[in-house]
Amino acid sequence: MATWARVAAVVVLLLAGAGLAAVLLRAGADDTAGQHTVACRNDDGDADRIQDAIDDSADGDEIVLAGTCLVDETIVLRGARGYRGASAATVVREARGSNLPAVLASDSWAANSQDTGSPISLRDLTIDANAKENPRAGDGVVIRSWRSQIADLHIIDAKQNCLRLTSRSQNGTDLTSTQVAGTIRGVFAQRCGDNGVYVEDKVNSVTDWNLVETVVGETGGDGIAMENAGGWTVRANHVYDAGGSGIDVFRLFATTITANYVEDFGTGSGLKAYLQGDAASVIDGNKLFQAGDRQDGVLLDLIGSSQGRSVATVTANVLVGNGTGTGLSYRTEGATLAVTSTGNSVSGVATPLTGVPPDAGY
Repeated sequence: MATWARVAAVVVLLLAGAGLAAVLLRAGADDTAGQHTVACRNDDGDADRIQDAIDDSADGDEIVLAGTCLVDETIVLRGARGYRGASAATVVREARGSNLPAVLASDSWAANSQDTGSPISLRDLTIDANAKENPRAGDGVVIRSWRSQIADLHIIDAKQNCLRLTSRSQNGTDLTSTQVAGTIRGVFAQRCGDNGVYVEDKVNSVTDWNLVETVVGETGGDGIAMENAGGWTVRANHVYDAGGSGIDVFRLFATTITANYVEDFGTGSGLKAYLQGDAASVIDGNKLFQAGDRQDGVLLDLIGSSQGRSVATVTANVLVGNGTGTGLSYRTEGATLAVTSTGNSVSGVATPLTGVPPDAGY
């Protein structure tokens, strides 16, 4: 009898262990440790499902969205978390008549904090801001979080900016901290009413980022517009059919703008760059083309600061116009502008070079 009792006890323990394992497997079907998966249903409950998953998560967790997500509220991205689509087919679409200020936005922007948000990663999503059915809406994505990684997004049809990286909150509160050391990579920003990528910074907080390998097309405003390019690397981006300038950057301070491709721009320039004094910047290897109907534009327009000594090298750029306008323009708002300009190819323009130094080579 004792032997049979021991055998029975072992069987019970084995069955109990198997049951516990089954329970654990079932619990992990939707949420594994540190990961929260939201299966969107393309209905008016999706925004709550997503936000509940975010609010229930902990620092270090990842929120994964699957399917088509219809949102009628701005999704607030808490810091210290990762956000991604389950596949390249994941879509977050603004619901008809929602007129959201942003489809996705950092928590510090939504909370009107004076401090930047904790870092996030955001990737592998299509964000459809659906401007046609939301005529009073705002941006596609708003980022106000330092050291963040934004990658492989397709942002389309925002009424205002496709992607806005900002030091200003929803109610206009400016940062009192810095917001540095992030990367925007592999974004496709398309058909937005204002700018494709917009860096909004009037308080010198958003410095030392990277904007790389991003495509921007068919914008109402500039393809890439930056109020502060201090310490930035802007590399290997492609802008086409911009309503304003292809690339329009202010406050170049130890900035590198290299290997970008601009084809056809509107009321601005192919590349317009405003130097800040007392630092040197590099503009090299860019391809700036104007084949459209715009007349008398400037392909590369470099403006020196009104304060301090502005220094830049402008080398190995390829500029091709449509038979009108200016290739290279160097000018200053009052202070010294020192430019090393060499090895640039300029063709198809009425005036290859204007401004200072007027006697320099291309």
